[in-house]
Amino acid sequence: MVSAVEQMAANTSWAQLAKASDLRSRIFFTLGLLIVCRIGTFIPVPGIDGAALRDFMEGAAAGLGGILSMFTGGALGRMGIFALGIMPYISASIIVQLLTSMVPALEQLKKEGDAGRKKINQYTRYATVALATLQAYGLAASLEAGELVTDPGMFFRLSCVVTLVGGTMFMMWLGDQITSRGIGNGISLIIFVGIIAEVPAALAQFLSQGRSGAVSPAVIVGVFVMVAVVIAFVVFMERALRKVHIQYPRRQVGMKVYDGGSSHLPIKVNPAGVIPAIFASSLLLLPTTISTFSGSQTGPVMSTILAYFGPGQPLYLAFFIGMIVFFAYFYTFNVSFKPDEVADNLKNQNGFVPGIRPGKKTAEYFEYVASRVLVLGSAYLAAVCLLPEILRSQLAIPFYFGGTSVLIVVSVTMDTIQQVQSHLLAHQYEGLIEKSQLRGKGKKRVRKGPARR
Repeated sequence: MVSAVEQMAANTSWAQLAKASDLRSRIFFTLGLLIVCRIGTFIPVPGIDGAALRDFMEGAAAGLGGILSMFTGGALGRMGIFALGIMPYISASIIVQLLTSMVPALEQLKKEGDAGRKKINQYTRYATVALATLQAYGLAASLEAGELVTDPGMFFRLSCVVTLVGGTMFMMWLGDQITSRGIGNGISLIIFVGIIAEVPAALAQFLSQGRSGAVSPAVIVGVFVMVAVVIAFVVFMERALRKVHIQYPRRQVGMKVYDGGSSHLPIKVNPAGVIPAIFASSLLLLPTTISTFSGSQTGPVMSTILAYFGPGQPLYLAFFIGMIVFFAYFYTFNVSFKPDEVADNLKNQNGFVPGIRPGKKTAEYFEYVASRVLVLGSAYLAAVCLLPEILRSQLAIPFYFGGTSVLIVVSVTMDTIQQVQSHLLAHQYEGLIEKSQLRGKGKKRVRKGPARR
């Protein structure tokens, strides 16, 4: 039996977008701030040798520089004022979330409501400033060591740190503004736009390899088919749910007895999202990045590590799979889905799983179900990230066709479309309420007096 809300959501038309003035203003506001983010990626940091930097980034694109360039929308390759992007804030958020689940004081602070969440957000911003300062100073020192600066010295390092940290904090503020006054999640949309903006250049580079004969036409067609299949597979798996049946007992209010209802607790196949892929990629590409910045000073130990753990090598792929599986379980049970908290909330609402005792037994059952669902979810993440990684290392496919970028683009697109549909549904509700009020005003009830004899 389909509810009235589900029927209205299914019948929601995109033609209502022209009438929803509030939604249009939110969309234009979001687009305006995203344009500001793109403009900032083209404003360079003072004192950078542009030609030497481009040559350097071509060699660093195989390491962590490729991931950072993807997340910053190419700002790192141009050394723009947004070169650090939003990555320090994401790293700080993940660290604070993990500490919240492990430190009792922070966990208690999280349970205090809005005041506790504001305090945790404040800690996250402090951590963002600290991480951005460290990364900016390391980047400035690396630029000087690589002779990519026109006038090296302490003044350049100080100006570079101030510029990059200020750019990161400004992007964080733009993301908060998009989330509160725009449409969609601001931080995710900034990353999404950075990836999408660099796709045409990567696509042109890939097609130019086909014209020059470096890549055969069959490989080009196969890559496009693979991207389409991966996108469809990601959409299917991101919408996949494991529904746990929940029953509510009968309750008596006064002299009336209400029958118990039933519902479902949805457990996503991939509760951790794209976080495991980002963590695994960043950690496994760290040796390549260190060797890139160290240049010719690579020792025998680092050379051995690179020989066995370089991108595309068997050990690299094996550890990539293992770390994706590890982070999928760790992040799910520590941040995104905590069986103990879910069981306690269900117990407080007088709900229960049929055949399972409330409390500890229910938490154990949820952990059992989530563990087995995550077998499929982690395998899906590993397959999506591994197949493009193999093809990219073997066929020199651009980084933007990798599994991590596809996961981010598809997830953000689905989330934004859902939020737009929810705004359209709310506008449709408002229209129905206004019509009902107008009809009520038009009808006047006439009180009839007693009939005269």
